[in-house]
Amino acid sequence: MKFKIDENLPHELLADFRRAGYDAETVEGEGLTGASDPLLLETARKEGRIFLTLDKGIADVRAYPPERFPGIVLFRPSASGRTRVRGLVRRFLSRLGHVDLAGRLAVVTERNVRLR
Repeated sequence: MKFKIDENLPHELLADFRRAGYDAETVEGEGLTGASDPLLLETARKEGRIFLTLDKGIADVRAYPPERFPGIVLFRPSASGRTRVRGLVRRFLSRLGHVDLAGRLAVVTERNVRLR
């Protein structure tokens, strides 16, 4: 699996994904900091990457139909803070082998993963 990590997620996650054996890049590392959501998602689509974000606007299935993309993952932690977000993403990372994300929107909370 290939991932693109949005700039609103802790940059340390790049190492976590790579350590787990995934091909991961960051928005920042590719010079896309501040780019519009449509551009970020289109870039992820062209690269065949699942897009990871905290941006609720990307979960608008009318604007960004999940079936058009390799996958979109929206993380919804119950509290803010770098440690809390990183913990939520790490728990998700440990369950990735059990989730088919192709063409889907996954909303990840501390309780579950909802797929649309």
